[in-house]
Amino acid sequence: MAEILGLGVSHYPPLSGRDADMANPHRGRMADPGIPAAAKDTATWPAFMQQEWADPLAAAKAHRAAMRVGLSRVKKALDDFNPDFVLIWGDDQYENFKEDIVPAFAVLAYDDMTVYPWKHASESSLMAADVENEWGGGRPNEWGERGDTARLLRGHPEAAKHIASGLLDAEFDIAYAYKPLHHPGLAHSFLNAVLYLDYDRTGFPWPLVAMPINCYGRKIISYRGFVSRWSDRGRPPDPPSPSPKRCFDMGVAVGKILRDSPWRVAVIASSSWSHAFLVDKTYRLQPDVDADRRLYQALVDGDYDHWRNYKLDQIEESGQQEVLNWFALAGAMKAVGAKLEWSDFVETRILNSNKIAAVFSPA
Repeated sequence: MAEILGLGVSHYPPLSGRDADMANPHRGRMADPGIPAAAKDTATWPAFMQQEWADPLAAAKAHRAAMRVGLSRVKKALDDFNPDFVLIWGDDQYENFKEDIVPAFAVLAYDDMTVYPWKHASESSLMAADVENEWGGGRPNEWGERGDTARLLRGHPEAAKHIASGLLDAEFDIAYAYKPLHHPGLAHSFLNAVLYLDYDRTGFPWPLVAMPINCYGRKIISYRGFVSRWSDRGRPPDPPSPSPKRCFDMGVAVGKILRDSPWRVAVIASSSWSHAFLVDKTYRLQPDVDADRRLYQALVDGDYDHWRNYKLDQIEESGQQEVLNWFALAGAMKAVGAKLEWSDFVETRILNSNKIAAVFSPA
């Protein structure tokens, strides 16, 4: 039986940018005329939220430092394990899949590809390109890399086809693709995971198999998986995302397929947890920290029944759409009997989303 390493990281787009810009989504919500003034009254906010908003730059620096602890821990586990390939579950946020097709689940059986992270940033949500000459037609970023900066991402079509075949045999009607549709490279949930795990630019040599999940469901086309003004609520919804149970069970199936395969594999869930811009009950000013804490504690406790029985309306009410990627990871870890070895919860109130990093012992 093959060994499987389970990991979790965030692909939080502002981490790749400048600290001074990290609170821009919150600034946008504060400037939204549709959000009631009472909700913007800082005196009514939790103490930590007031502290962050009093000095957003300091909050951003502290948030980056805290996130880097988890990224470093996950990268070390990946280096030590040295897998034959890496599988990443991530959301496609109106990037590669648009009006012509939106699969619930897909396996991208891509070959090696050269990507331009900053030149192609405008193709990804929350990553609008900056065309200043200083950046060579690319987006300003933490590493000072220009628009013509290229990265080679190695693919593993054989493994991707093996996974797709196994899922079809297990009666999951999985979609698959051999080349991109609308995005010239990979959606930011996959590419950012690579960029952040290679934060120190020491290399990411492992072949990659991307598995998109339609996490945004009812808001994937109507809202283009993106931030909207409060007054835009009520757009006709799209069909829903797959349920937490279905994502979990898909992860179980993938875990079994990989366990019985000839490869050593690292599987990664790539997402932050609740997103403020999806949480109407907080007027989109802060994530649902309490809901994230409860779900995180269930992960720490190994309470997979809690995860599998979580409901889609809970996901949508708490802005946890992207956590569906972690439901797939949780299912895979249950299937192979892996135990949570280390995890970290990085809380924020004004920087859009809470961040979880996790390492499961190889099983």
